[in-house]
Amino acid sequence: MPPRPATFSIVARDPETDAVGVAVHSKFISVGSVVPFASADAGAIATQSFANVAYGPDGLDLLREGQSAEAVVEELTAADGEAPSRQVGIVGRDGSVAAFTGEECFEYAGDRQGEIYTVQGNILEGEGTIDAMAEAFEAGSAGGADGTGADNERSPDGNDGLPERLLAALRAGNEAGGDRRGEQSAALYVAKPEGGYDGGNDRWIDVRVDDHDEPIAELERVFKLYDVTLLERAEPSDLRELGGETAREVRATFADLGLYDGSEAGGEDSERTFGEADRAALEDLRAMNNFENHSAAVLEDAISRGWSDAEGVGEERLIDAVWTGFHTERL
Repeated sequence: MPPRPATFSIVARDPETDAVGVAVHSKFISVGSVVPFASADAGAIATQSFANVAYGPDGLDLLREGQSAEAVVEELTAADGEAPSRQVGIVGRDGSVAAFTGEECFEYAGDRQGEIYTVQGNILEGEGTIDAMAEAFEAGSAGGADGTGADNERSPDGNDGLPERLLAALRAGNEAGGDRRGEQSAALYVAKPEGGYDGGNDRWIDVRVDDHDEPIAELERVFKLYDVTLLERAEPSDLRELGGETAREVRATFADLGLYDGSEAGGEDSERTFGEADRAALEDLRAMNNFENHSAAVLEDAISRGWSDAEGVGEERLIDAVWTGFHTERL
């Protein structure tokens, strides 16, 4: 028998954006290559516990045919002689939700459903993992373990919400006990109509951590970078400029990164103002990190809003400040 990718996962949808997705964690190498399946025209599926990976494509095909999540679970498991060892969670684009936990799944194993989601796990410390995931998702918290983005505010085009809630559920499950064997990998996969690169497909969010001591924290870090780099947002009408102590600290960070090319930073009050040389450095940062989805003015606005709450140092703090600024409520 192949190794069991024992895991906990959440499958959910966002009725407002038609996005569907899966977040998953396991003490198993590259769980993102095994468990999550999603398609904007069908729904999302997590297959785990001695996973039958055929449940993914076959289940999505059945959902496309118009079957409910409940009917798909029944059809997949009825045709599978190893079904007692399987676990699967399904959310259909039509709003149906269902899950299955076979009687031979290693304890603790179980699942729980809400209106737009299902959580499931096996080889867990206990039922608390499942409960914590459901509660975190329903609470809608988008804040990271470091407290950033805690308001869970949507950006003007509605791009926020489901990915952050999926990550919040994953984190809560881990903090409540998680996989009793430890941690190794995690993944986040969300599909949305025309959500992929340049609108060419539905692969909206596709990030994974294949092997790491703290895979959920690392997944959150990678997601923030993915978000800032690839996800588009409508430009806010009330753009802020950097100034005061924040401008001084950002300028010092730019200097440490070598972004001034030998020119003197700042204006008449080089300790406080954010001048032409500083904005040229910001443009260089934008180009260097492929932030073409956002103008330099939008990045400056985000840094001004997110800098005080951002974590890390150097470029890491700049990127976290941009992400935090994007997720800060504009009053």
